[in-house]
Amino acid sequence: MNKPRRVAYYVSAHGYGHGVRSSDIIRELCRRCPDVQVIVTSDLPVSFLKNRLGTASVEFRRGAFDVGMVQLDSIKVDLAATLTALQELYARKSELVKAEEQFLADRSISLVVCDIPAIPIEAAKKVGIPAVAIGNFTWNWIYEDFAAADRRWNPFIREIEKDYGKADLLLRLPFAERMKAFRRIEDIPVVASPGRPRRDDLVRLTGCSPQKKWVLLSFTTLDWNEAALGNVESIENYEFFTVKPLEWKRRNIHPVDREKISFSDVLASVDVVISKPGFGLISECVVNRKPLVYSDRADFREYAILVESIDRYLRNQHIPSRELYAGDLKESLDAVWTRPEPKETVPAGGAAIAAKRIGEFLA
Repeated sequence: MNKPRRVAYYVSAHGYGHGVRSSDIIRELCRRCPDVQVIVTSDLPVSFLKNRLGTASVEFRRGAFDVGMVQLDSIKVDLAATLTALQELYARKSELVKAEEQFLADRSISLVVCDIPAIPIEAAKKVGIPAVAIGNFTWNWIYEDFAAADRRWNPFIREIEKDYGKADLLLRLPFAERMKAFRRIEDIPVVASPGRPRRDDLVRLTGCSPQKKWVLLSFTTLDWNEAALGNVESIENYEFFTVKPLEWKRRNIHPVDREKISFSDVLASVDVVISKPGFGLISECVVNRKPLVYSDRADFREYAILVESIDRYLRNQHIPSRELYAGDLKESLDAVWTRPEPKETVPAGGAAIAAKRIGEFLA
């Protein structure tokens, strides 16, 4: 009797972009290898992952093996809280590794895939199975930016770097830093799929005007007060959309339930996106050819790389954070239409390549 092929797939809950690209890869893996069983471990909402995975048959378990950056909202981070969370996580590292060793052995896991927590890689090596990482940055690289001012970051930087170095392979996505902690690296194209324009459905569900320009406010949370919301409501010629749970009650802001229309389809339906620079969002704007109005993102080292990618691959306009938080969006929205179209394109198809490489490890 053949041993079942099982993949333990660990997904960072730092941002929805990790879940988006992981879901695309898992969906493709299940299509290519229907006998493979995938167990996803993450603290991202299961409902969100199921929505992205479609008909792929996947098992879910809760678990967090990195802390990412503790966010005050989708843009602002709390460095002190991040360091405290990191200290608490790594105080339990031995316990976490032992628990994962037991899980991997009990479930006869054949391969560990991480996007991109480091601790499960050590557990995989302890039980003698391969580990593949997927990402465009490493947490040790992110935290290095803070160590010059505070040496308390250093032990965690070294620990994370050491565990990444045990991986058998990194599948490095576009818009990436060097990720030099890994011994073996293969570059793959962007992991994102175009959405399906559903403007008629959005008009029916929200009562919005199809004659105006449509804007997706792509944030998980955004600290807008009543004055800011009033400023947005006063903007003519634009209709604004959010995807729940982000929701405001205003005449020209329309919350959309992702269970009725997926995030990708909302993005494919609008004319322009306002968001922070993030890998997943940039990837989806690229494959759907949508202009991006992007905000500042302080205390996140990836920002400079992502802005460079935005300039290369998207029609774009920067909005100062003070204008974003005040709801003063009109000037930047009007300006984006005068910006040039990008001259470069990003190759797509990363999900298929990643799924193929994962399948080869399983074979």
